[in-house]
Amino acid sequence: MQLYHGSDVIVEKPILLPQQRTLDFGAGFYTTTNYEQAEVFARKVGDRRESEKCFVSIYDVADLSVLKAELSVLEFTETNEDWLDFVFANRAGTYSGAAYDVIFGAVANDTIYRVLTAYEEGIIPKEECIRQLKVRELYNQMTFASEKALSFLKFSGQIELSSRRDS
Repeated sequence: MQLYHGSDVIVEKPILLPQQRTLDFGAGFYTTTNYEQAEVFARKVGDRRESEKCFVSIYDVADLSVLKAELSVLEFTETNEDWLDFVFANRAGTYSGAAYDVIFGAVANDTIYRVLTAYEEGIIPKEECIRQLKVRELYNQMTFASEKALSFLKFSGQIELSSRRDS
């Protein structure tokens, strides 16, 4: 399976960095199976950091069934109540459940942020939030949350994107 990571730097050897902000699946190295999503994220990182270049790093990794046999893997196959509770606990910095090596599921990206915010502020109930998420095309993310998990990623190259000012 091929995975992508978007950034303003090439990441040949992923490492776990201290978490600076709360993310959907907690601390870890975030990848996706969707190249376009990684490209969009690389450009966002480049813009935020005012970088001249941005990159999509590419990795080969065993498929999910192999990872499940070797690692502790949490997989969300749909945007349901379990996924929503997990994402919100991580984003709030209150998740205290089991630790996993790899977490795979939908990404709560900017296009659905309004739905999540409406739920968080009590404007819509959980059931309505999940219903609205199910009708949207969501991208995926695979988060590597342990050193052992990172050892399964094999860097296979990168794609340099045009500078943020040219895009």
